[in-house]
Amino acid sequence: MQTNPQAAFSEDPEKNSLDKAKKGESPFQLALRRFVKNKMALISVFVLLAIIILCVLAPVFTDIDPEKTNLLLIEKSPSEEHILGTNGMGQDNFSRLLYGGRISLIVGFSAMFFTLVIGVLLGSAAGYYGGKIDGLIMRATDIMLMLPFLVLVLTIMAIIDKVTIGLFVTIIALTSWPNLTRIIRGTYLSLREQEFVLGARAIGASDFRIIFKHFIPNAIGPIIVNATLMMASYIIIESGLSFIGFGIPQPTPTWGNMISEAQNIRILRNHPEAWIPPGLGILITVLAINFIGDGLRDAFDPKSKRR
Repeated sequence: MQTNPQAAFSEDPEKNSLDKAKKGESPFQLALRRFVKNKMALISVFVLLAIIILCVLAPVFTDIDPEKTNLLLIEKSPSEEHILGTNGMGQDNFSRLLYGGRISLIVGFSAMFFTLVIGVLLGSAAGYYGGKIDGLIMRATDIMLMLPFLVLVLTIMAIIDKVTIGLFVTIIALTSWPNLTRIIRGTYLSLREQEFVLGARAIGASDFRIIFKHFIPNAIGPIIVNATLMMASYIIIESGLSFIGFGIPQPTPTWGNMISEAQNIRILRNHPEAWIPPGLGILITVLAINFIGDGLRDAFDPKSKRR
């Protein structure tokens, strides 16, 4: 019994994807199509977008100032005016939940962005130029990796009198770039002797053009995946440091600051509405970002192309 080769080819989705890639589909388009097929990652995108929209549009959902104190409303139970009740300073918990989510997301995204900038620049210089530049950057990286991250951050926070959002982001970015730098350097070392790089050098392309035209596009997979995972980590770090009093200080609302109020056993037992919502906010946001990161990792995995 003879089979139709074309029919058999069309029934194999992986071969179809490879065929489309051969017809001119870019690696980014192929990765995007793989990502869309990951249902958990796609659902996580919509969940994260919903959280971002709620936090960005906080003034639409509440007109109460999250930092306004009212000693007549201390630890009030949920009501029509105060959906999640009030805290020990008479501040509205629902308002602080939305505005606190905004601060936590800003901290996570900003710290991730500046860490990417530092890590990509240093990793690019080390991986592309090699030699003394590589040695100098790698020794600095090794020194930073020898220092316990949390101990280093806590020490800096303890020295500084008042921690602002910008200062907090700066401290996180300046202490967490080494891992990304090593990843970018390793990726560049594998690309440095490729034929397309040697060809670009042969025609006189500048170092800047080679790095941004050839190296970074080929390293975009690891960069994007690490960016998502770093953002989730920084949200947890901010929440943890704020919980123990070394993060963004009160009365600025953050999810970590809201959970810190649960250290009072009375609040923990009698007012779960004060700490459970921010805890769920952190949990759902971090899970969504991690699922997105897993989906991106699978989408950009070079092995999946061969499969």
